[in-house]
Parts: sequence; structure tokens; C-alpha cells
Amino acid sequence: MTTTTGAPQGVESFYAKVTNVSDFIWGGTWDGIQVIPFPPMVVMLLGVGLWMMIGLRFYPLLKLGEAFAGLFRKDKSESGEISPFAALSTALSGQVGTGNLAGVATAITLGGPGALFWMWVTALIGIALAFAEGSLAIRFRDRDENGNWRGGPMTYIRKGLGKSWGWLAVLFCIGTLYSSIATGNMIQSNSIADSITALSGVEEWMAGIIVAVLVFVVIIGGIKSIGNVAEKIVPIMAIAYIVMAMIAIIINYRDIPNTFALIFDGALNGTAATGGFVGAGIMLAIRAGVARGLFSNEAGQGSTPMAHAVARTDDPARQGRFAMMGTFIDTIIICTMTGLVLLTVQGSFPAGAGTVDHVWNSDLRGFEMTLAAYAAAFPQTIFGQSLGALVASVALILFVFTTLITWSYYGERAATHLFGSKVAIPWRLLWVTMIVVGSFQQIEFIWRMGDIANAAMALPNLIALLALSGIVFALARGDKTAGRDHD
Repeated sequence: MTTTTGAPQGVESFYAKVTNVSDFIWGGTWDGIQVIPFPPMVVMLLGVGLWMMIGLRFYPLLKLGEAFAGLFRKDKSESGEISPFAALSTALSGQVGTGNLAGVATAITLGGPGALFWMWVTALIGIALAFAEGSLAIRFRDRDENGNWRGGPMTYIRKGLGKSWGWLAVLFCIGTLYSSIATGNMIQSNSIADSITALSGVEEWMAGIIVAVLVFVVIIGGIKSIGNVAEKIVPIMAIAYIVMAMIAIIINYRDIPNTFALIFDGALNGTAATGGFVGAGIMLAIRAGVARGLFSNEAGQGSTPMAHAVARTDDPARQGRFAMMGTFIDTIIICTMTGLVLLTVQGSFPAGAGTVDHVWNSDLRGFEMTLAAYAAAFPQTIFGQSLGALVASVALILFVFTTLITWSYYGERAATHLFGSKVAIPWRLLWVTMIVVGSFQQIEFIWRMGDIANAAMALPNLIALLALSGIVFALARGDKTAGRDHD
């Protein structure tokens, strides 16, 4: 039988085009060839972040301790829908999801251990972006026709920059709708369906229906219901996951020095690994780390300020500091825990015709890597599965469920900004429908779509942050009414 090869056709051709667009945005390549010497979104994201950090005189780093201390202080303001802590929990519930488990594994697969270093860099620079977003969200929020507080990039663009910038708010909303479906819904629903199927044996589409029903029960009550659920679930699930990861790392403590050597060497010199892993250069490590870092912590993307805007506070800088914590907790703490587990835990993992000692060198990909690492760390059997695999699966289900409820609100904010409050309920119905659809889609393609979606949402927001940077610097200095309201 003779087989001929040529240009991809049909669906494969479309997949190839999506891959090329994603590669160009995040790597500057097309058809595998470097067409520009720098990755556009990496330069934009890190460039704006550095501008903010320098303009703020390193305020986000200097005030990080104060930000955590602020968790235990109450704000007496009544202007808002939910408490500042509930707003942080809601934002974190959107940030902590598939990216913290599967996303870290994907970054290390694409860029080697050095990708984890560039995730750290993205987060440390990203806390300046997060402060800017959170403070602007409070400074320029407003009420909808029902008297409820609302805000986010579309609002601080309109109120902070004026009607002549309305086109940028529209672009942001279009990007948000795209991103909410691709990254906030389909990637998440695909991962949670896989986990439920692995645990229970039900079909993916059935798992999707179960999740859709549970999500609908929460989101039908709006942001107050979402905040109430997030405030209760997120702290517990985050602490439990961190403890589990730390135990896995401590069990394999002898490999910790080598793990950090791999991270820093891979970040500065590139990586050439064995087994199923394809060697990665420095640029690939940067690209993978920044892209997956943004997917995980959402700093600069414009999503989290929509949650922070409804906090009961009149202090923009205080909520900006809460927003900083979300980025720090998500990436510097939770993603780091996952990365160290993947690089440190020893076991026997498939690689070609043999096995390797560390899962990042294996043939496994995505959440399978994370699952295998935890199974090796905690091999004890419970309910017919290893304790590690069971706990990792439950963690993913909780992480993803909270992400689904929060991103439904982000998409709804964009939809109502464009079309009015009448589309709120139809959007929620569309949201749960897409959970079912996403539960059985091809995950590699969705990840690529997600990278494009993140950029489509982040670019208008980053432009707005640059234009409003002077106001951000004034807010950090304590001027709560900095800037002009363009109403």
C-alpha cells in the first residue's frame, strides 16, 4: 500500500494553522522556522510588567508581607458585593486550576526544567501587573442597572481613558469571551472529565453532564454565590495540596539539590534530556515558562480584576495588594510545588522501550505526568488505586471546578458589557453546555487555542495598563482618587 504525504487537509490543516498562530505569538516561529528574533507576547508581558515594577519602585515586592498581613484585617467599607478575602478567593479559584497540575507538566515537557524558572520570573514580574489590575478595578468600578457593583478592564478602560478608547474595551471583551470558552471552560472541563472517568469509569460526556449540573447550581446565584463557595473551598484545597506536595518532596529529599541544579541550568543553558523528552533551548524554556505561567496565574490577562472589583473596600491599593497575593500563591507556591514533585520524585516511568527514574524524562504528558509522580510518591493502595493518584485526581477535580465557576462570571461580564444584562442567564446556560462539549474534545488542540485566547485577552489589557500606569503609581502612593472619571 502506497502512502503519500503532502499538505495537511481539512481538520488537520486547521489544526496546523492554529498551531502556527500559537507558535508565532509565543515563540516567533511559523512552520517551525524562527521568523522574528523574539516572542511577541513574552516581550509584551514581561516588558509591561517591568515598566510597572520599576514605576512602582518595587512596591509589590516590598509590600508582599504587608499584603499577607492584610488577610487578618477587616475592611469596614460597605461599597461592594463580597468581602476582600472572598474576592481574593474568587480570583484564586479562577487562577488555581488545570494550569497548576497539567500546565506545569506541559511547560516542563516543552521547555525542560528551566521553564519552571521562567514561570517564577513571570510571577515575580506579574505581581506588579496584578497590583495594577486590582487597584484600577476598585478605582474605576461602577454599578450596573440593577445597582450591583461591577468592574474590570472594560470598565477601567471606559472610565479611566474615556469613550475614545471604547474600541479597546470591546476588543478586550471579545478576547475575554474567546478565552473564557477556550481556557476557562473547555480545557478545564476536559481535564475534570478525564479525572472523573479515571476514578469512576463513567464516560467522559456523562462526567461532563455531572460537572455542568454542579456548576450551574453555583453560578445561577451570580457573583455572591460564586464568592461564597470560593471562600469556603479554595483555602482548604490549596493548603491540602501544598501539604501533600511537600510530603512527596521530603520523601525524595536526596534529589532536591539536583532538581534545583536542573532548573537553573535549564533556564540559562537550555536542556538536553533523555527518554521521550525532546531537547529544549533557552528560548523554548522561556516561551513555555511564560506562556504556562500566564495561563496559571493570569497576571496581566485582565481576568482577576473582574473579581477584585466587587470587593467591599474603598481602598484601591489594599485590593491591589490582595490581587498580588493571588499571583504569588498560584505560581510561586502551588505551581512550584507541582514542578518540584515532577522533577524530584523517583520511580519507574515509561520511556521508549525502557524506563526512567524521573517522570519529566518519560513518555508521559500533561496531567498523566503529575498523576504518575504522585502515584510513585504515595504507592499505597486505596479503593483499588494508589493513594497519590487518588489525591491528585481529587485535587484536580476541586481546582477545576472552582475555576469553572469563576470563569463563568468573567465571560458573563464581557457578554453583559457588550450586549447588556439580558444575556446573563443565556450565557450561564451556554456555559454549562460548553462544559459538556469540552469534556470529550482533543486536548492538545484546545491547549493551542487557549494560548491564542490568552493573548487575545491580555494584549488589550496590557495596552490599557500602560496608558493608565501613571494613575497606578499614584494609587500606590495612597491617592485613592487618582485620575479622572470619564463618565
